[in-house]
Amino acid sequence: MKLSRPVSWFLLAFGVWSWVIWITFVKNLIKDSSGLAFDDGHPTAYFWVHLTLAVVSFVLGTVIGAIGLRGVRALRRTS
Repeated sequence: MKLSRPVSWFLLAFGVWSWVIWITFVKNLIKDSSGLAFDDGHPTAYFWVHLTLAVVSFVLGTVIGAIGLRGVRALRRTS
């Protein structure tokens, strides 16, 4: 399957965006001082659910970005 140039760049940009957003989210989750993520220093269910969400989204973003990168590289070889 051959991806078009705009689709390849979109997928690559989505992967980069995922890295930025979800790494920032996890840093903020760890530094949470509202009491939602930690109760007396121990992680709460809120923390584990949101950490799982972040990890899954980060992995999916990485896979999507890698597909986009492969598409961009393939387009450069054929140009």
